[in-house]
Amino acid sequence: MDLIKVLKTRYTAKVYDRSRKLSDETVSQLLASLRYSPSSVNSQPWHFIVADTDAGKERLTKALTGPFSYNAPKVRDASHVIVLCARDTLDPDYLDTLLAQEEADGRFVDPQARETLKLARSGYVGLHEQFGDVAQWAEKQTYIAQGFLLLAAGLLGVDATPMEGFDATALSEEFNLKKQGLTPVVLVSLGYHADNDFNAKLPKSRLQADVLFSRA
Repeated sequence: MDLIKVLKTRYTAKVYDRSRKLSDETVSQLLASLRYSPSSVNSQPWHFIVADTDAGKERLTKALTGPFSYNAPKVRDASHVIVLCARDTLDPDYLDTLLAQEEADGRFVDPQARETLKLARSGYVGLHEQFGDVAQWAEKQTYIAQGFLLLAAGLLGVDATPMEGFDATALSEEFNLKKQGLTPVVLVSLGYHADNDFNAKLPKSRLQADVLFSRA
């Protein structure tokens, strides 16, 4: 695997080939990239909605009207589309769910280790509650998951399109997200680009390394 080549050749697809679908194995790997993404204190403050049918993708297009209508074809024609949602709160019940899963997975060598993590994570959540930015904190972690998804897609030879251009209120209403304590952050279409995708033929452009990097 040549990581640099993947980084240089992956790009944001603009037009999808509706006839080409992702295999079940490829989808499984892409979803794994989301599930195993890192997050602050393993808070995993996210939820992912997967649309892989025409009916499911049409539900998403309800948030792609008016000024966002240009993104509708990228949803309708893609093989799969994922809505990345961030949690609005990290309440005690959710933190207990995390702790129970970690215990089931053998993360604690003894009860004291479990208690130490519980106190540490609760402490960080408490700080963000005090700052009033729990939702923003969760959103930042969700973008980490998006990065892992985009890199995984590139490694698997899958085209992807991250989109913030959608009506978040309409999407929330369609999936009753507010009641679930979730906020839609970004959509990511996945599939294979069409032959007439102009962006596939353009060279990648990035600032030079000496502009981007400096030494401490």
